[in-house]
Amino acid sequence: MAAHYIGLMSGTSLDGADGVLVRFAGPNERLEVLATAGESFSAKFKAELLALNTSGVDELHRAALAASELAQIYARLVHRLHADAAQVLGVPAAVAAIGAHGQTVRHRPDGHAGQPYSGYTLQLNNPALLAELTGCTVVADFRSRDVAAGGQGAPLVPAFHQQLFGRLGADVWVLNIGGMANLSIVPATERVHENVLGFDCGPGNCLMDAWCRQHTGQHFDNNGNWAATGRSIPALLDKLLAEPYLNAPPPKSTGRDLFSTDWLARHLAPFAQAHPADIQYTLTELTAQACCRSLAAYQRASQDQQKTLIVCGGGAFNQHLMSRLQAGLPGVAVLPSSDYGLGPLQVEAAAFAWLARQTMQRRPGNIPSVTGATGARVLGAIYPA
Repeated sequence: MAAHYIGLMSGTSLDGADGVLVRFAGPNERLEVLATAGESFSAKFKAELLALNTSGVDELHRAALAASELAQIYARLVHRLHADAAQVLGVPAAVAAIGAHGQTVRHRPDGHAGQPYSGYTLQLNNPALLAELTGCTVVADFRSRDVAAGGQGAPLVPAFHQQLFGRLGADVWVLNIGGMANLSIVPATERVHENVLGFDCGPGNCLMDAWCRQHTGQHFDNNGNWAATGRSIPALLDKLLAEPYLNAPPPKSTGRDLFSTDWLARHLAPFAQAHPADIQYTLTELTAQACCRSLAAYQRASQDQQKTLIVCGGGAFNQHLMSRLQAGLPGVAVLPSSDYGLGPLQVEAAAFAWLARQTMQRRPGNIPSVTGATGARVLGAIYPA
């Protein structure tokens, strides 16, 4: 019997929330997307979420209000997904659970030196309100159990990438480029004894978006067209790529706690006279090279494989960035996830539908070889309908 789940995701790009309603059917529990929905954040709400990434006045009160506003956005997506799926099915879909990621505003899984159990990750969310507004069971707070078990709490999507994209005869490389960029390296399905690898490569869209917003007033560099008018600044690129995180071994994860606008401003200080488009080009190159170097360091050498990098997240729509990835990976086909049956903005939302299903069935959702946790754990907290 088919099982229906909803996944909701709002990432570090801060551009909005995405949702999918999926069903798992058949002996192989194949995932099928029945409906998709998205809602952009207002400029005011986006600014507040960005501000909440750092300490500020009355931030606990403001965070609680933002969490409730996000739950209302999520609820609107759920109602739209229900309506659209009913048209596909001819009857309303009985949803077993909603997987709601929430909005990350702090991610410090390594904690503070000398203080045991001081690592944490914080996603703004109000799953109790979401359960009230939708009448559905909600699963939330996926990351904290992995952190409690000594892991990074991220990335969690490699387990889903293994289920979705794993295939015979070849390793699968999946790159998600949202606010941050994370890479999954999934061994061929006949080599189940090998560990899945996964980690955050570094910044994805966040620095490019911030610079574009500052100099053009646009929320992002559409198609990478502005960056394409510039040229690389080698001295700046070398300075950016020297960030210790980029050269640290996994397991590792990152966020705006490190790659913030303050971090960018410090690195840009000696380049105050540079043309803004040249800086945008260089920031795009930072993302591309960090991703390419990560893949080069951890890909398995095999001459008889068809080498393909599947790209998802908002970065898959940036054709300039995609071309720079392709240039940095000769012999590798760099393709969007839509070529493999799932749109770039649907993959992470679908991952949290899958993670909610894992939780409801009391199955582990993390991969210790990815996060560094001491073992596999059932993730998330359940808020019953």
